Amino acid sequence: MNVTTVWKGKRAFTSEGPSGYAVGMDATAAYGGDSQGATPMELLLAGLGGCMGIDITMILDAFLDKIDSIEIEAQGTRSEDMPKGFTSIDLIFKVDGDIPDYRIWKAIQMAEEKYCAVSASLSADIHPKLILNGVSTPRP
Repeated sequence: MNVTTVWKGKRAFTSEGPSGYAVGMDATAAYGGDSQGATPMELLLAGLGGCMGIDITMILDAFLDKIDSIEIEAQGTRSEDMPKGFTSIDLIFKVDGDIPDYRIWKAIQMAEEKYCAVSASLSADIHPKLILNGVSTPRP
């Protein structure tokens, strides 16, 4: 895979990959940017959430008619020291629908351990949590 990132001035960049979709990035004011796009670290968490979500919906494809909504919240804890990478990431899966928790947990496990290329590319510890129909559900 090849992604090209082009400087747009100051701290702003635009990246485009094989899909043809451009993604704008910028630094916050604290780092000399104008906040005219997502930060690279936000995009990293978004990529993880999207990757896990796509894999989970593929795994649960036969049950998607029983799922009303899926929301994935990624909360990253960063190192105090430079380069301030993520040391831990909590993924909270909020699912509403008529589907047993064990099916969702199995899909989360399969996505995390076998299919999600983004999670496989990270060195941070990833901790999934499931909230099914508003109720926190322990991992089996």
